Amino acid sequence: MDRKNNLKNEMEETKMTQEQYILAAQPNPLHQRGASVCGAQVYPAVGIYGWRKRCLYFFILLLLVTMIVNLALTIWILKVMNFTPDSPLILQSDRNVTVNARNEQGQLTGQLTVGSEMVEAQCQRFEVRNADGERVLFSADEEEISIGTEKLKVTGNEGVVFSHSVETSHVRAEPFQDLKLESPTRTLTLEAPRGVEVSAGVGDFTASCRKDLLLQSSEGEIFLDASTIRLGNIPLGSAVDPLEGAPAGTTYTKQTVYELCACANGKLYLSPAEKGSTCQTTSNFCLWS
Repeated sequence: MDRKNNLKNEMEETKMTQEQYILAAQPNPLHQRGASVCGAQVYPAVGIYGWRKRCLYFFILLLLVTMIVNLALTIWILKVMNFTPDSPLILQSDRNVTVNARNEQGQLTGQLTVGSEMVEAQCQRFEVRNADGERVLFSADEEEISIGTEKLKVTGNEGVVFSHSVETSHVRAEPFQDLKLESPTRTLTLEAPRGVEVSAGVGDFTASCRKDLLLQSSEGEIFLDASTIRLGNIPLGSAVDPLEGAPAGTTYTKQTVYELCACANGKLYLSPAEKGSTCQTTSNFCLWS
């Protein structure tokens, strides 16, 4: 009986030794689900070791250095360009500065160029608005230029020169300054369908020309309303005395009061004033004047 038991114990020890040998001969213990030590399940440790760990730390350090350098360069650019909320934005170039606007297809729709000699804007419509953006102060397109300010002031000594017609409802000079409309080499025309009003509230109104001054009314009348109407440099008509036969060209040297006469062609002349009209006796002035 003892011999059987000893044989059985030797067989069990041999079996345990074979199992331990098989476990020790496994190529990678990580593939095992776990080993039991004193009845507890034990799993092998998993991690990055060796040169892989050193490479990972190196890349993390390189990324950190790159971020610091990028932040430092960004701050330096903002400082050099004066691009801060507390100061204006300055764009500076040795030649010119150009700002382009493009549509979704990439086509150029607007351009603003600031150069050393001029400022050029290319767009369909150019507008300048007031501070709140509600009122258009100046606008320009292919058809017209509109100025929406209450007063257009030109400070040049030569005034304003227009190559074509000008349409406006009001032309006024500065206080205590003269208003002058002048055409040195051509005709000056003031025209309106319902009339043209020229008034000088305080000073004088003067119209002068080198040749003829024409006041014409096609349907109405020309009305001169003043306390005194003076016509200077009107020629003095000569008279022929039918009784004494005075020759043509005789004038009244001592006459102080004259009568204003008109020829058929509209010319005016003076005739000596008497009890009756003397325009008939001096009408020969209209023939040789």
